[in-house]
Order: sequence, then structure tokens, then C-alpha cells
Amino acid sequence: MFSNKEKFKEAFLKKLESMYGKSFQESTSRDHYHTLGNMVREYISANWIATNERNRAKDEKQVYYLSIEFLLGRLLGSNLLNLGIQQVVEDGLKELGLELSAIEEIESDAGLGNGGLGRLAACFLDSLASLDLPGHGCGIRYKHGLFDQKFVDGYQVELPEQWLRHGNVWEVRKPDQAVEIHFWGKVESYREDEKVRFRHIKGEAITAVPYDMPIVGYQTKTVNMLRLWSAEPAPFPIHKNIMQYKRETEAVSEFLYPDDTHDEGKILRLKQQYFLVAASIGSIVRSYRKKNGSLLDFHKRVTIHINDTHPVLAIPELMRILLDEEDMSWELAWEITSQTISYTNHTTLSEALEKWPINIFQPLLPRIYMIVDEINERFCKELWNKYPGQWGRIENMAILAHGLVKMAHLAVVGSFSVNGVAKIHTEILKNREMNLFYEAFPDKFNNKTNGITHRRWLLKANPHLTSLIKDTIGIGWMKDTTQLRQLDAYANDSAFLEKLNNVKKKRKEILGERIRKQTGMVIDTDSIIDVQVKRLHAYKRQLLNVLHIMYLYNKLREDSSFTIHPRTFIFGAKASPGYYYAKRVIKLINSLAEKVNNDPAIKGCLKVVFLENYRVSLAEDIFPAADVSEQISTASKEASGTGNMKFMMNGALTIGTLDGANIEIKEEVGEENMFIFGLTAEEVLNFYQNGGYRSSEYYHHDKRIQQVLEQLINGFFPDVHDHFEPIHDSLLMQNDEYFVLKDFSSYIDAQGRVDTTYKDRNRWLTMSAKNIAYSGFFSSDRTIKHYAKDIWGLELSYSKS
Repeated sequence: MFSNKEKFKEAFLKKLESMYGKSFQESTSRDHYHTLGNMVREYISANWIATNERNRAKDEKQVYYLSIEFLLGRLLGSNLLNLGIQQVVEDGLKELGLELSAIEEIESDAGLGNGGLGRLAACFLDSLASLDLPGHGCGIRYKHGLFDQKFVDGYQVELPEQWLRHGNVWEVRKPDQAVEIHFWGKVESYREDEKVRFRHIKGEAITAVPYDMPIVGYQTKTVNMLRLWSAEPAPFPIHKNIMQYKRETEAVSEFLYPDDTHDEGKILRLKQQYFLVAASIGSIVRSYRKKNGSLLDFHKRVTIHINDTHPVLAIPELMRILLDEEDMSWELAWEITSQTISYTNHTTLSEALEKWPINIFQPLLPRIYMIVDEINERFCKELWNKYPGQWGRIENMAILAHGLVKMAHLAVVGSFSVNGVAKIHTEILKNREMNLFYEAFPDKFNNKTNGITHRRWLLKANPHLTSLIKDTIGIGWMKDTTQLRQLDAYANDSAFLEKLNNVKKKRKEILGERIRKQTGMVIDTDSIIDVQVKRLHAYKRQLLNVLHIMYLYNKLREDSSFTIHPRTFIFGAKASPGYYYAKRVIKLINSLAEKVNNDPAIKGCLKVVFLENYRVSLAEDIFPAADVSEQISTASKEASGTGNMKFMMNGALTIGTLDGANIEIKEEVGEENMFIFGLTAEEVLNFYQNGGYRSSEYYHHDKRIQQVLEQLINGFFPDVHDHFEPIHDSLLMQNDEYFVLKDFSSYIDAQGRVDTTYKDRNRWLTMSAKNIAYSGFFSSDRTIKHYAKDIWGLELSYSKS
């Protein structure tokens, strides 16, 4: 049906009529989207079935990637691109009087993730399929995602995401493969065959129903699977109010990251995590048993990869199955489990290294707690034998300590591989955050620097730049991004740079039109487009960006001799519902925008735009248009970052600290092609360890800092009362945990260099071209090849043999 546009048109009209029972003339845009989506999914089906059959027939290892988030974005456009049928569809629709781009806009972004963790997982699935590797995702089918963000009087308001309101054309419900999950109750021991056995009784069951989505490889026949689990009531009576049970059950797969300020939220989050792993491992084991019978070689044919600490309960859950259902000895079960699980750490933030109160964990998951307790006992005994008398070391490494279950400790102990996501992040883990574990298990630790899929973030998001690159160096880079380095030969070619300038100008106009439609605001598309889009968190330092804008605004108003190239600052970020400090920063950005954008005295030199509801489909318009990429986290705090890679690939120049993958970007493109400022990670960690930083000194010695901080509390922003006092206090009374004031002067100097360099258009465009040329290293294909070879033990020639 996609062999040519005539066959496509015929099939499209026939499908539409059969699906909706109406003529093309009566049909709506949503009818067109669902018709096309169903056609594409049917087209995918043959390869999806063939991939599954090949997996069953071959004795190749399978990888299952467990993640609490998968930030997929829209799938219609990327599936058409990967299948190589985009042009046929576009041409056929045009002859029917339809625009493919308009139909793509009908699709909702899948509400399955929030930030870099989820987007990385989505890029990894794309790379696994595109490299013909047998790797599948396992996640939760959140009915309402994280939340839809709205601004009301500048404040963030959270509304439920309604991404499933019109169904999800890509998913296939598989109720026959549902898994029953048990919570609460108690564990009963009994003797059988002269062995002590355990059974979970009087528990509360819920049903995990899988919804499978195809993950289509680029120009290949491999179609892998993302399995998402939905929580539904179990099909038998329970001793509880039925409506309460139904509400509590459905809540498990209703929202991503429910507020865990109180115990009720903590219980729900822990329920979600066990729900994800119990359903996924139950399904994986059932499939494996069907093919292989015994689980004795499970670890040789399966790797279960846990993306951060959220799925760590995979370790005790697999132990439970091997002990209670397979009747294995502890020693054999532990050998299989610890050789099956691999773990990626994504953070050094202590609050993100999850710790669950035992008084919540034990009643909710009684059998799992027993197993974790036993893992801890045996681990501590092993440590005692290795480090006799070192009570402090054992206390600091224990999985259970001080009334808490330490999930990161469990992850390291129960896995065969622990990887960080950028060179500096891995070194910090080894030498500081997890140093005791590294000393005990040095062979487990390794680095895998993150990557992004160029198929989504260049080919799909920026067809204008894609065409220019194809015209310049051919198409080999589309399969092998290291070939982008050929562009370096054109970095001083005036004809190429002029075309690059025109591409950027076009993308700025596209973004400008989107901003006009979304906000009613008109931006200057000849201005520097300066972008910071990421989760709103104090360590990511959106506040530093804001204070710089306030400084520029003050300087423009007070010093008539001060001039800058017009600058449009764009923000996109969600703050967690219970993160009140971050929500105050959102209000501050919006209050600043209100002030700056309506002041004729600065003659349009500055504009501030905070785009609501930042998501993948919005990002696809932002990254290609950006001139400046704000990567300004406190050094040592950002594990890697992937937004920095997307900006780089689209020709934006980085202003950033030497943090996360910024360091490796500098190694690839050279410090002369970016704008580095601020403390190093070593300096930051030294301050944390030894003290010596007093933010008040910077306040008293820098009049620029004094002015902007006073403006937070002196009525400069009308009608906010004392709303920004906590921000002011965090910088002075609480000694500025993330060194905003320490890095302020260095940041202003770097921004001055940005302004000066931008005015030298040839220099700027040369730097931009070099960033694109050296961005190929940051392909998720490179990352996944390293995971496959070094961790998972997969053959890269999987489907080509």
C-alpha cells in the first residue's frame, strides 16, 4: 500500500471508509490521522511478527530495558521516516488536498516520561532497533502522564495529561498475557520435602495488562517492542470496599511520579516500582520458560537492564521467582540474578538515590522485604570477612540501615555492571559517591557516555539542515554519524556558511511562528535565540540565567552607552508539583518576562519567553532554531545531559560549565568553539567537603549581585508580595548551595563573549559548523554499541547473518 502514491491514495480512502463508515468529504483531520496511523501499524506488523519469530528461533541473548519513563514524543513522523515511506505518503496526501504536517499535529505526545531519563530510554530503543539488536523496553502505561503545564498569572498549574483521550493508534492490548501482582498480606512459612518454603497469603492482588508498541528500526526490518503495563482490578472478590480498591488499583498506572511528600504518595510510588518490575519479570520469565523450560541458563540468554534506581526491585523479584517458584538454592538463585541484572546510575544527588522507609516497604512488600533483608545480611557478612572490624564501612555500605532500604546500594550489590553516563560522572561515582563500593567491586564499574538519536533530532526535527548536509557530504552520515566530521572541511567555506545561515534563519522563523500561535508574542527572529529547556531544578540553575537577564535589563535601562545584539531568552521546564522552590523560580521567570517584554525603554533588545508544557514535539521546533545552548548546571551535579548534544547537532553553541557531557563536547569540538565558565567539579566538591564558601561575600563585593538580589524582595516585581523571599534567602541565608553567586561574574563574562562573537557572523557560523561536524560522536548508536559489547554481550551482526 506504500509502494507508490497511487496505491497509497487508494488504500487510504478505502481504509478511511471502512473504519469510519463515511466518505472522504465528510471526514475530519482526526479521522485522517487514525486512518494513516492504522495503515502504518498494519504495514509494520509483518516485520514485527518476523522479528519476534526470529527472536524465538535464534538462541541469541535478549535485553530488556526497564525504565520508569519512556519519553517517546510523537511516533507517526518518526515511523514514516524509519520505514522510508515518508515521501510517498506526503505526495499522496497532497494530491488528496491534505498536509502530512497538519495530520502529524493531531497526534498527542505520549505521556510516558518527563525529562532526560525518559528521552534517553526512547533514544536507546530507537538505536537498538536500528542496529538490529534484540532489545525491548518495559514501562508503565500512565493514563495521565506527569501533568499538562499551564501558567495562570505566571504560576504553574498542573492538569492531567489527556494523551489517551482518543486512544493510542500504536498500541496493541494483550489481556491474555496479563500478570497478577500481590501487595500487602503476610508471608507464611511451611515445610515441604524437608525444606522450609514461603508463600504470600492474604494479600491484595491487582492485574497488570500489557499494551505493546512497535519500535521501528531505521532502514531495517527489525521491529522491537515496548511493553507498557496498565494496572487493572484483579478478576476475583477481595475483602475491601470495591470502589476504594478500584481507585487504588488504577492509581498505580495513572500518573508518573505522584507527589511523595506524604506516606500515601510514598506507598503509591513504591507500588508503581514493584508493579513495573513484577509485571515485566513475570512476563520475561514466562516467555523464557515457554522456549527453554528450565531457568538454569537464564542469565546466559537474558539481560535485564535497570535504568536508574526506580526498577531496582527487579533484583529481589527475580530472586523470589527463582527461590519460591523454581525451588532453587539461595546460592544458585543469587548467581543467576546477579549475572542477569545490569544498572545505570544517572545521578549523584542524594535525594535521587532512593531510600524507602522500612515501615512502608515491609508491610507493602512482605516477601520482597524478607529477600532484601537476607541479601543485606549475606552482603554485610561478606564485607565483614573482607574488612574485619571496619564497622563504619559496613554501616555505610549496608542495604538496610537506619530504618531505610537503600535502593542504590541494592542495585550495585545485585548487578554485574554499574555504569555512569559521562566520563566525569563515572569518575565521581567511583571516587566519591560510590567509592566504598568501587573499592569492593572495581570490575563492576564502567562508563557509557550518553547519546541521542540523530534520526529524531536531526533528520526528523531539522529537514532543512539535513538537506544541506546531504548536498554537502552525501548520505553516508545518516547511517554512520562519525562521517559528519567531513563537514569540518567546509567550516570556513563562505558559500556553505551562507547556506547554514539561511537554514538557521528559516528555523528561527518556524519557531517564531509557533511562539506567535501559542502565546501571541512576536519575537525578533534576527535576535540571538538563547535557550534553556530542561527539568526545573535548583542545580540546573535556571536562576543563574534569570539573574543574568535581570542584570542585562538593569544595565540597558541605566547605561545609555551599553549595547548588545538583541537577545530572545527562551525557557521550557516543568517543576514537580511538590517542589515549591522550583515553582517560585517559574513564577520569577514569568514575572521577569512580563516586565522586560513590556518596557519600551529597552527598545526590544531583550525578550523573555517561557513556553508552556515543554515536550518532545515542542523541542523539535526549539533545537533547530537555537543559537545558544544553556548548559549551566553546577559542576559535578549534571550526570551527563542530552539536550546539550541535541543543540550541538543542530548548530547551537554551548555556554556551559565543565559538567557532565559538556566536558566531552569540549574534547570533541574544542574549547574555542564553545563558551566555558564557572567552577570546576573538583572545586565544587572541595567546597562541599571542606567548606570555605560564603555567598554573602559575593553579595557585599559585587554591586550587580546586590542589585538583582534586592530586586527579588524590594517591590521591583509588583503584585508578588514576598513570593521570591525564599529564593533570596536560599542565596544568602542558606549560603547558596549551588554556587549561583560564585559563578555569576564568570557567567556574565562568558555571555559577553557570546554577544561579541555573534556580531562576527563568519566566526559564529564557523563555530556552528564545527559543532555540527563533531556532534556525531554523541549518537545513541555509538552508546548502544558499547552497551551491547561491554555489558550485554550482544552480537552486532544480529539480523544480518
